[in-house]
Amino acid sequence: MSTCRTSHDVAQVQGVSSNSSSRPPDTSLFVPLSIKSDVGSDGAVGAELTQPLDKNELLKMLNKFYKRKEMQKIAADQGLDARLFHQAFISFRKYVLEISMLSADLHIIFNDICCGAGHIDDLYPYFMRHAKQIFPMLDCMEDLRKISDLRVPANWYPEARAIQRKVIFHAGPTNSGKTHHAIQRYLAAKSGVYCGPLKLLAHEIFEKSNNAGVPCDLVTGEERTFVDEEGRQAEHVACTIEMCSVTTPYEVAVIDEIQMIRDISRGWAWTRALLGLCAEEIHVCGEPAAINFVTELMYTTGEEVEVRNYKRLTPFSILDHAVESLDNLRPGDCIVCFSKNDIYSISRQIEIRGLECAVIYGSLPPGTKLSQAKKFNDPEDPCKILVATDAIGMGLNLSIKRIIFNSLVKPNINEKGEKELDTISTSQALQIAGRAGRFSSIFKEGEVTTMHRDDLPILKEILSRNVDTAGLHPTAEQIEMFAYHLPDATLSNLIDIFVSLSQVDGMYFVCNIDDFKFLADMIQHIPLNLRSRYVFCTAPINKKQPFVCTSFLKFARQFSRDEPLTFDWVCRHVSWPLVPPKNIKDLVHLEAVHDVLDLYLWLSYRFMDMFPDANHVREIQKELDSIIQVGVRNITRLIRATETNAPPGTNPLSNQRRLGPSPVSPRRVRGTPKAQDSGVEGWQLDKSLGSRLVQEGLLTPDLLRQLQKEWSKVHRQEEGVKLVAGNNKTKGNKKKKK
Repeated sequence: MSTCRTSHDVAQVQGVSSNSSSRPPDTSLFVPLSIKSDVGSDGAVGAELTQPLDKNELLKMLNKFYKRKEMQKIAADQGLDARLFHQAFISFRKYVLEISMLSADLHIIFNDICCGAGHIDDLYPYFMRHAKQIFPMLDCMEDLRKISDLRVPANWYPEARAIQRKVIFHAGPTNSGKTHHAIQRYLAAKSGVYCGPLKLLAHEIFEKSNNAGVPCDLVTGEERTFVDEEGRQAEHVACTIEMCSVTTPYEVAVIDEIQMIRDISRGWAWTRALLGLCAEEIHVCGEPAAINFVTELMYTTGEEVEVRNYKRLTPFSILDHAVESLDNLRPGDCIVCFSKNDIYSISRQIEIRGLECAVIYGSLPPGTKLSQAKKFNDPEDPCKILVATDAIGMGLNLSIKRIIFNSLVKPNINEKGEKELDTISTSQALQIAGRAGRFSSIFKEGEVTTMHRDDLPILKEILSRNVDTAGLHPTAEQIEMFAYHLPDATLSNLIDIFVSLSQVDGMYFVCNIDDFKFLADMIQHIPLNLRSRYVFCTAPINKKQPFVCTSFLKFARQFSRDEPLTFDWVCRHVSWPLVPPKNIKDLVHLEAVHDVLDLYLWLSYRFMDMFPDANHVREIQKELDSIIQVGVRNITRLIRATETNAPPGTNPLSNQRRLGPSPVSPRRVRGTPKAQDSGVEGWQLDKSLGSRLVQEGLLTPDLLRQLQKEWSKVHRQEEGVKLVAGNNKTKGNKKKKK
């Protein structure tokens, strides 16, 4: 078959071993295709040559075939395990019994068996023919295995393997000057590419390079800025790591924050850059914990690694005591939370204590983040406390004395839409902790601790781990080859089967594809070609925001109709112009609108003709950034307004569904304030059943208050009943005495 030769050739190019050992596939992912019960092409020839068949006799023969253990064993050798055999038989039986006229050869076989001239096992070839029609992957399993063999990713990048690259690892903690030294070499080179994890970092290098007289372009998912007025590409480019080119030759490449190579969602981008960048010198910057792993990874490419170590420019220490209460905050403190609800709650509690605080979290526009950072850094501003998420880990210069982790677990949404708690990674913890005591800040010594006492030893353990694996992600080309063999499978199903069959070396892992599958399932009903569908599903959207998801769906639907998404169309969709927020709900919606405009810009660079008004959209996005800044500056007023409008007895800032117990400590849901901070009186933390239920995540403080009220009410009623009963008894005794 030509298809087999094609995939075999591709597999040879990718360096795949055809005789590799492989694990059995997860057949639960194989979705059977429906076969139409049309009249056979040879009409009623079978019936004319023999005789009509009785449906009851057919059913008996089919069930007898199904019970034959020998048939099941032979089918298993052909890839039909018990699950697939059963599904194939159900489909085959339905086909035979419902079709008006069987094909001549199958009709004759059934007739022979019925007359005693044939054996029930003679049905096997026809059963397998049907099974391969509904499960087309059975015919090309070996080819699919070759396509999904990910054990030698270095061979995916022939341009990089064609040159002998020099790899320099600039190793050191945050604020050690490692990236500065790499950038100096980048600026001195004839050509170079900087690959960073954030738009803010890419923008910083873009400005630094052009200010130094080195023309540099900016490339991010949502933005392309060329310094040349005629649009010619400069010799230097600063980009987010997903956007780097692995075919353009450079003299120097800088890969920042290499420890993120083990990030469960984005690690594949660092693996691709490290193995694939076509540069004479690769300057890698990151934590010392990643040195051994990167060195070992480079053995697969035959490239040696030169390590340059740097020490932190300012002292940094992990404290031996937790903060334990918001009453113990000091100027220069930054409380790190991992949910917006905790941000709102803690900032409100800080305001109650008469303190001002700045707020930074991931869904804020870049301009708003910079504005809040400037407010916190300003020595003349009364704001001396920062409440932030892990968004402060990179890209912002902040004058922080002490980092306080409010929790060590981060809520995530799994593929079923359920909330889960995951412990933060070593790279996340190091990046956040390193923001304390920066060289350029007024605090020359940094401190790190936790809000809760039992989190402190866990933090120390997290910070001591090493980097040990690198992420991979199936490419569009690999999925297209899968689709060539399985043309009727959905994109989500293709991805599932790919991961199920994939083989990876012990140094690698397949990155989390839940977000990709979430988007693929969302737009599966929309008619798109595979490449466009794949691109749409790689869009970086916040799936927690319903408005962003509905916008994504509308974008895809409009695109499928071949109708350009104009500026007027976008304005109608987002109800532009917008006004400053009156409460937290309004603020969250404005942030979602900003994300939708980001999505438009991201798609505009992939489908320019269908998203033609990027410049106009960018202008209103800047206006929206300013509107959001106004809202964030008054965030505590918005929280108060939200609390005022909330129904009695509810917490307007609490989650709809509380998270379960923390995987790192079963004693408290991380982010739930302790008793003294939440205003619940009369709690005995070590003895009270109620407090234990709160700490274990089985009860929220609000529900506890409500239960306390109900218990008090019931108690008063019971006391009243006892009192009435006692009075009646007393009266009865008096009567008896009389």
